[in-house]
Amino acid sequence: MSDGLAGVLSLLTLVGLLALAYRPLGDFIARTLESPRHTRVERPLYRLAGIDPDASQSTRSYAMAVVGFSVVSLVLLYVLLVLQSFLPYSRGTAGMPWDMALNTAVSFVTNTNWQSYAGETTLGWTAQAAGLAVQNFVSAAVGIAVAVALMRGFTRNRSDQLGNFWVDLVRVTLRVLLPIAFTGAVLLVIAGTVQSFTADQVVDTLTGGQQTITTGPVASQEAIKELGTNGGGFFNANSAHPFENPNGFSNLLEIFLILLIPVALTRTLGTMLGNRRQGYAVLAAMGALFFTSLAVTTWAEVGAHGQSAQAAGAAMEGKESRFGEWASALFATATTGTSTGAVNSAHDSFTPTGGGAVLVNMMLGEVAPGGVGAGIYGILVMAILAVFVAGLMVGRTPELLGKKIRSTEMRYVALYTLTTPALVLIGVGVAIALPSTADAMGNPGGHGFSEVVYAFTSAANNNGSAFGGLTATSTFFQLMLAAAMLLGRFVPILFVLALAGSLARQGKVPATAGTLPTHTPLFAGLLVGVVLVMTGLTYFPALALGPIAEALA
Repeated sequence: MSDGLAGVLSLLTLVGLLALAYRPLGDFIARTLESPRHTRVERPLYRLAGIDPDASQSTRSYAMAVVGFSVVSLVLLYVLLVLQSFLPYSRGTAGMPWDMALNTAVSFVTNTNWQSYAGETTLGWTAQAAGLAVQNFVSAAVGIAVAVALMRGFTRNRSDQLGNFWVDLVRVTLRVLLPIAFTGAVLLVIAGTVQSFTADQVVDTLTGGQQTITTGPVASQEAIKELGTNGGGFFNANSAHPFENPNGFSNLLEIFLILLIPVALTRTLGTMLGNRRQGYAVLAAMGALFFTSLAVTTWAEVGAHGQSAQAAGAAMEGKESRFGEWASALFATATTGTSTGAVNSAHDSFTPTGGGAVLVNMMLGEVAPGGVGAGIYGILVMAILAVFVAGLMVGRTPELLGKKIRSTEMRYVALYTLTTPALVLIGVGVAIALPSTADAMGNPGGHGFSEVVYAFTSAANNNGSAFGGLTATSTFFQLMLAAAMLLGRFVPILFVLALAGSLARQGKVPATAGTLPTHTPLFAGLLVGVVLVMTGLTYFPALALGPIAEALA
């Protein structure tokens, strides 16, 4: 079977599987988070933590719970990484240096999973399973909880109550993420992904040398790494490693897990709003952005649109032969269109156009379809901006889902949309101004500049993938990227929760003849246009100096 035919069949299969899961999973998430009942497993956890599960939290209280939980998680993970040599099943690994441990702790707590280390040589099994994998669950649950809080902002009437963060966190983790991740891990083991606690084995190679074969609890971490749009690999090669992603079936399964919850959350949105067409409109906007990017990336990689690729006759540098160009382009689009960051190929080796396309995916704010939770609340913020633009055109106060978009709401939207680009562009500017950055870049010229832009875009958007040519192990990059990840995660979350509270305090306004319908193809097109215009106005100079200049060369 040709690579192209296999790629088309894989894409059709992926779309079919997502369509089958869309309605039941989306509705299940809505029921899970709105149900007044607590399970027998959950009630003891609430009593142990001293939480009243039936109490509702104000905007301020909900935000403080999100930040407080994340700060405690960061401190505990940092201590675990620094002191991992004293833990059981450490495999003889030393504790992480303080700057790398801080970067890693921030990375996993913020759902970024940027990795400046090789997992198989740096971390023991306890750090991987009890530290990183746990954060893969709870950081994803935090994102979904914030997204649902924003949905409640649209559904509540003259109330400052956004729900209970602790209940949302526990329910998402136990009822949604854990069962699906368990099923995904079993399927990955069946596909050949490693899951064991066998000690490292030293084997003789064909050339007479020796090689250390590292195994561990890989499949269990791999499943939630993709499902929670986390992305941190057990091995340095991530999903290009045969122990993590052994064949075409596991590759398709991982892409399915990456897209599953971000896509299903649009159904959750429609169900919670009582307007399913609204969810379809958001899904259509996300799909348009995703498939446009996929088409450009696939065209660039399959057509070998680049000097090196044309000289070699194909764009297979940095790609696994067991996947090929089509599957690599699909994986790259899925992982950068969400906030996953897992890779089955080296993005640094993509053609200039293909590498530029996956970079733009992150610059869109990762709303196509975005990370778990972050994608849906990001696209809702863009929807508010879209109705504001439409309101300016007709001279009418904009409305969205029965709530007026006033100056207060627009202030939060403006701050949200400016935060991440500011972190990216300021970070790139500071890094490029330092002479030492030239030594860190693996390539000169436009591609080297793209490596730096990619790093800060990935960090601030909580993606975690990288153009691997950049050596980001210096203390400067460890701390700068950690700051970008931390601020890029929690500053927008605080603005989203403030926006949710502002909307919840409003009363519902009835639809009139002048109300802009936001469930139509026209609005979906307007939403796509606003996302593209915002991205272009913000990042075009940086893109012109990097991928565009390289492609034109």
